[in-house]
Amino acid sequence: MPTHDQLDPVHHGLDPEDARLVVYGVHGRTQSPAAWIELADRLGVEGLCWFLPEAAGNSWYPGRFMEPPESNQPQLGQALEVLEAQLSALLERRDAGGAPVVVLGFSQGACLLAEYLLTRQPGVDGAVLHTGGYLGPRPRDFAKTPSGAMSNISVELFCADEDPWVPLHRAKETATAFESLVASTTLTVSRDSEHHISEDAARRLADYLRRFLKD
Repeated sequence: MPTHDQLDPVHHGLDPEDARLVVYGVHGRTQSPAAWIELADRLGVEGLCWFLPEAAGNSWYPGRFMEPPESNQPQLGQALEVLEAQLSALLERRDAGGAPVVVLGFSQGACLLAEYLLTRQPGVDGAVLHTGGYLGPRPRDFAKTPSGAMSNISVELFCADEDPWVPLHRAKETATAFESLVASTTLTVSRDSEHHISEDAARRLADYLRRFLKD
């Protein structure tokens, strides 16, 4: 089986140089970039370039996200390095005059992104984490990095109150962790037990992305 870094990301929508916003979408376990392509078509937001990494074997790490991180190595470390390399390249393009970059994750992808954002705090322009939380079995504290690169962004989190894979308390702990690092944090909790992106969440996500498209 190839490793994460041996798989090329998938592009959907506009070319990066023509887009008004780049969406970096990290899929969940058992999924692939095709899940984000379906979501992009469902949202119907124009002017976007979707940049979609792919996990080897359709999974970023083998175990549950609340297990000790060392139990999910080496795949977890490899996945974080893929995010680092790909997002760094996108942010360099933005800094050279390109479009803003927003990150979006669902389920395992949201967990991976939460861990990456909270520990490395890259200068992304926004973040949406749907049904996920930072890694590990216990609550953690995250100090703001000297650069304060995420200080001016808004972070949106979504979680169902009875999701079978992500306990609500970890989504709340993750929202609290972001509150000291970013300008605004919103956690939307739905009364649901299905592991999916609901119609209401999709509408809110589309509204969030459209904020970056206003002149």
